[in-house]
Amino acid sequence: MMVIGLILLALAALPAVLSTINLTVLGRTPLRPAREGTLVSILIPARNEAANIRPAVEAALASRDVAVEVLVMDDGSTDGTADIVRSIASRDARVRLLNAPPLTDGWTGKIHACHHLSEHARGTHFLFVDADVRLSPQAASLLAGHAQETGARLVSAVPRQIMKTPGELLTIPMINLLLLGYLPMGFMRASLHPGFGAACGQLMLMEREAYRASGGHAAIRSFIHDGIQLARLFRHHGFMTDLVPGERLASCRMYTRFTDAWNGFAKNAHEGMAKPVALPIWTALLLGGHVLPFALLPIAPIWPVVWAASLSLATRAMVSIATRENPLSILVHPLTVLTSLAIQWGVLLRIGGIGQTGWKGRCYPVGATR
Repeated sequence: MMVIGLILLALAALPAVLSTINLTVLGRTPLRPAREGTLVSILIPARNEAANIRPAVEAALASRDVAVEVLVMDDGSTDGTADIVRSIASRDARVRLLNAPPLTDGWTGKIHACHHLSEHARGTHFLFVDADVRLSPQAASLLAGHAQETGARLVSAVPRQIMKTPGELLTIPMINLLLLGYLPMGFMRASLHPGFGAACGQLMLMEREAYRASGGHAAIRSFIHDGIQLARLFRHHGFMTDLVPGERLASCRMYTRFTDAWNGFAKNAHEGMAKPVALPIWTALLLGGHVLPFALLPIAPIWPVVWAASLSLATRAMVSIATRENPLSILVHPLTVLTSLAIQWGVLLRIGGIGQTGWKGRCYPVGATR
């Protein structure tokens, strides 16, 4: 049992150490306003977003310290999304409503909408945001300024994640835990290797010429998760990418129901952890570092197990506080990890043509995406 306890302690120590280093690296990242002459095209793909689109567009229009245009691609909405954007555009010439052409074979919906948004954008930088993201007034300027200052051609950030229901607390906290606890930020900034490429699809700024040269969304047309794929694509073409702290740049409430959160994370899983080789490794790392220490505490309260559980909770607390997440996420941390693994294994076991994945009510067979 002592050997098992020491293994669990090592697995818990890994994300604890990496999170401490990563938060230090990110905390020392200076963000500067954009240079004169910068135009940021804020690009919002929208499909049935009547509940979200007005605050999303109004937040984008409140941007300061940089010129912006706001383009909304209405992708076959059957609610009032287009009417809402049209009413805002009638009062502010910076807003344009576009209608997505019919989905082309071989493309996924959001990727298709983002590609066509880019074709209409006039900015020096493209800032892709989801309709449930609320930009801060400084976000567009600071993201563009960081790109100009560092030479990064793609800069992304994880918005502050708003979580109010148990279903949200059991799913969404894994985003920041995985990024901060398992991605070495120092190596990411020192290397162009595509394996270190990471981005959050909710909030991504790209320099126009690099976007065009890399192929942009057209080069990843069959994928669902543009955050991971675009970061790797840029690096493959020799363009540096970066992540910056996002909790003060934007906020996002992704889901309000557990079923929506489950399905939302499941749609991206086969492009992330849910692979035959990767998922067993991730299961060992996450189960051993964040679940088994708590399961063993009542039956084997030896010091390595106690320390492993303590380190796991400390990591969760450190990440939650730094990213301004709901502190209740700390209390349900082991359950959150278990839920994440259940989603990933559920998707993996359906690979082989069974099951569906998609975006905003549009479905594709799992085998149709890479």
